Amino acid sequence: MNLKRFWKIAKTPLKIIITSLALYYVFNKVSIKDLKEALWHSNPLFIALALLFYGLSIGMSSLRLNGFLKGINLKISEGYNFKLYLLGLFYNLFLPGGVGGDGYKIFFLKKRFDLKGRQLLSALFFDRLSGFWALALIIVALIIFIPQLNIPNYLPIAAFIGGTGIYYWGISRFFPSFKERFIETHFKALCVQSLQVMAAIMILYALGYNGKFSPFLFLFLASSLVAVIPFNVGGLGMREMVYYWGAGIFLLDQHLAVLFSLVFYVISATIAVSGIYFIFQPKALGTEKLPSSKELESANNLND
Repeated sequence: MNLKRFWKIAKTPLKIIITSLALYYVFNKVSIKDLKEALWHSNPLFIALALLFYGLSIGMSSLRLNGFLKGINLKISEGYNFKLYLLGLFYNLFLPGGVGGDGYKIFFLKKRFDLKGRQLLSALFFDRLSGFWALALIIVALIIFIPQLNIPNYLPIAAFIGGTGIYYWGISRFFPSFKERFIETHFKALCVQSLQVMAAIMILYALGYNGKFSPFLFLFLASSLVAVIPFNVGGLGMREMVYYWGAGIFLLDQHLAVLFSLVFYVISATIAVSGIYFIFQPKALGTEKLPSSKELESANNLND
């Protein structure tokens, strides 16, 4: 058995095992009962506002992606793109398979619009990269308000400015089609992260927290980076571990930190589950049948 075939077989079980171990660790610290009680006693208005802000961030994220798709001359309506985006969210969060939502989008759009996989891959890659850029900007801003980190302000600011310059030069030099929409797409990326920060603040209010927000928000953004690690299911478990360890460093309530993360997961799952509609009604995406995970994983290289 060659290494590639072995990895295809082992990838899904590995993700499930790692996620299960992370959850086992987390639920030794916080029980399911604690989560139920936290949701039951939380302020429903702030939970609703958190859901609203998170939903708006998903809508803005879809708009951002379509901006990058336009950069490869793929012109689809915002409504159609949003439907496909929701389907991708569902696959990312609920299916443990190795392809993920981005893989489905590449395969589906490649087949439906007769595009090269590498074009779609570049659009989705820079969509994600713009999100990391916005994360970095907000993290740099938060570092200034967290003296416990003991980092001179000029260091993260200089690193961000220098990194942005290199990033922009790289796009201009090697991917000029994305340069034209750089300001537009990265403004949208900043809006996405800002809306998610607002959702996080609403969750903290819902749980009755009235302390300093900046350490919690720093952990929230740091956990977003951990959530993209490919060896777990939708970031579940890994986010909570970041919160638990980080809360200890910042002398925060570790119990509250893990509850916060779990409540955010419930809210994100609530939005993502809407994508299941397109699995049962693929005609809404203009097709009779969606490809199965087996079909997609056995297909030719998505870069072709």
